Amino acid sequence: MAKVGADRRIEASDIAAGDWVDRWLPAAARPYARLARLDRPIGTWLLLLPCWWGLGFAAAASGQGLQWVHLWYAALFAIGALVMRSAGCAWNDFVDRDIDGKVARTATRPIPSGAVSARQAVGFVIALCLIGFLVLIQFNGTAILVGIASLGLVACYPFMKRITYFPQAWLGLTFNWGVNVAWTAVTGTLHPIQLLVYAAGFFWTMGYDTIYAHQDKEDDLLIGVKSTALKFGDRTRPWIAGFYILLIALLAAAAWLGGLGWGVWPLLTLAALHLAWQVKTVDFDDMLDSRKHFKGNRDFGLIVAAAMAAGAVT
Repeated sequence: MAKVGADRRIEASDIAAGDWVDRWLPAAARPYARLARLDRPIGTWLLLLPCWWGLGFAAAASGQGLQWVHLWYAALFAIGALVMRSAGCAWNDFVDRDIDGKVARTATRPIPSGAVSARQAVGFVIALCLIGFLVLIQFNGTAILVGIASLGLVACYPFMKRITYFPQAWLGLTFNWGVNVAWTAVTGTLHPIQLLVYAAGFFWTMGYDTIYAHQDKEDDLLIGVKSTALKFGDRTRPWIAGFYILLIALLAAAAWLGGLGWGVWPLLTLAALHLAWQVKTVDFDDMLDSRKHFKGNRDFGLIVAAAMAAGAVT
């Protein structure tokens, strides 16, 4: 199948030409910054925030309250999320290098455009994973093992859209794994409440990544790639509403069972209202509007993180 036309590539591309990457970085570094999606930090936020959720829940439910060591953990998770999200993006682009050139939004990315070779991309992934491992070994042994266990999910994710209409479900398992790492970093053990928070994150991802997938649905149909956007079609809005209802219900159950303080409830209510706004106003047939609502999930995640912190100190 021929690559998409030049005009459409430029119009639909998710790379903003002339941004800080082009202005501030040396020419040799720019393709790797693009490959790591450093110019699009929303993915790093969506990987980091479940880690912060897990920290807040664990600190509160274990009776420890927020301590200085938890702020150190929060910083480590921020570094780890940046590095491992970058590694995941580079790995995803390596696996999808033949598909991305056929999709308007991704045709200008470093590998399909020829700015980075496949071999260079693999080397970049290995280097990033080594940095991520250095971050991971700052935690206890249980957290290290839990973190290593996520690598299988990360490695398999790019292949899911080739075999199932629910790659978003696999992404949900992958992107929210930080809840488990953070919980074990604080407590040293696994716990049912942690699984409630992990499940909440799963349904969050099912919602926001379905919104995201609507950007590519026309191209996905042409090249045979699957997604929940295509599976749900005109029924997407009630499906996303259902995912978000389950998300809030699971977070509320975890907060209640974990004995979080009263400060969690006003902020969790605000988070629910934010999701209701998303469901009501998103236009699934407008690429830019879908992208805007997808990015709005950073704000939701931050509100929930604040709710967990409030629950730990009240």
